[in-house]
Amino acid sequence: MSHPYSLRRRLIGLTMAAIAAAALFQAASAYRGALQQADEMFDYHLQQMAYALRGGMPTPPPEDDDEADTLVQIWSANGVQLFQSPRNRLPAQAVLGFSDVAHDGRRYRVYSIQTPLQTIQIAQDLSARQARAQALAVRAMLPMAWMAPLLMLALWWAIRHALKPLERTRLQVAARAANDLSPLPEGGLPDEVRPLVHELNLLFDRVHSAFDAQKSFVANAAHELRSPLTALKLQAQALARAPDAATRTLTETRLHQGIDRAIALMQQLLVLARQESARDTPAERIDLQALLQQAVQEALPLAQERQMDLGISASQPLTTMGHPDALRILLRNLLDNALKYTPTHGQVDVALAATADGVQISVEDSGPGIAPAERDRVFERFYRSADAQVSGSGLGLAIAQTIAQAHGAQLRLTQSPTLGGLRVELEFPKPAQ
Repeated sequence: MSHPYSLRRRLIGLTMAAIAAAALFQAASAYRGALQQADEMFDYHLQQMAYALRGGMPTPPPEDDDEADTLVQIWSANGVQLFQSPRNRLPAQAVLGFSDVAHDGRRYRVYSIQTPLQTIQIAQDLSARQARAQALAVRAMLPMAWMAPLLMLALWWAIRHALKPLERTRLQVAARAANDLSPLPEGGLPDEVRPLVHELNLLFDRVHSAFDAQKSFVANAAHELRSPLTALKLQAQALARAPDAATRTLTETRLHQGIDRAIALMQQLLVLARQESARDTPAERIDLQALLQQAVQEALPLAQERQMDLGISASQPLTTMGHPDALRILLRNLLDNALKYTPTHGQVDVALAATADGVQISVEDSGPGIAPAERDRVFERFYRSADAQVSGSGLGLAIAQTIAQAHGAQLRLTQSPTLGGLRVELEFPKPAQ
């Protein structure tokens, strides 16, 4: 399990570490480069001194100059030493070009040239030379030593300034009331953060819609349950006051019917609540032909009881992505409505077919249908047409619409061209290949 961490501290720490590592690398490179350049400069100086001495003898330094670190020796063409620096510690021999000579516990950098008349040797104490080179190298490192802290300070300020919009957004969210789901301002946010705040605003919008739907659902459910529960109470009181057995029997029958209606209403309410809360569950590929045949098979007992002709036309296997349990409830609601509102000895036809836009399931009946002015309102919860001759909860089509919308499908109500009653079309989008 990952531990919480501060983005600001992590960014500052990483950038400071990167600057420190870069500064150390740059300082080491500058130090090595300065030493190399100093060596080349000192060698060049030795060469120039040797070339300058080809024209005459050098002027010897004062005898008390203890700081002199450059030694000169000159020999004639026949090997006679013509000149030697005071306090000379070098052997009386020369190797042409550059060479390093150790003598008397000291190391020297030596450059020798030979002309037709003489041999000239210039030597420099390596310890003094290296001290000067190191001093030059240290001075070359000073700019980086000054720049690294300044750069760290500038980046620290820049990171704090860049993360201020995040802190501002955090404070805005922290100061909100629990029921405040208004969108967060997206202006002034960096491109990396704006998509996150945009998705949060979309989430707030979905939660707000869910809260509104929940409030509406609870209010409607309370209103719809009040009537059947009141009726059950009145029927129970009437049963207690029944003067004879016939009245008692009739009252008991009405009481049982009221209980059945209340149970059916509660079942529909639970189905609606479950479908609204299951929209984010993963979908799977569904064989619509098999699902439709199963729904028709389950509806056959009701069709036989009402002596109705229930037929199905599904000759080819077609599939879609969705939730089989939810689609089974949708199909059962459509079939139950068709069988319930169609008169006895009527006809209900179910068909599955491929269309240019996807897959369509249609349910047609020979019932009275629904007036065009009411076809949109019947999808509202608890709405029942004034012309309805059959009792119901007014939730069947609302549940079907909720499930259809969760599957990206369209639910349309028209008049059946063949049976004259209602035709319900459920069209799914074309399945992905």
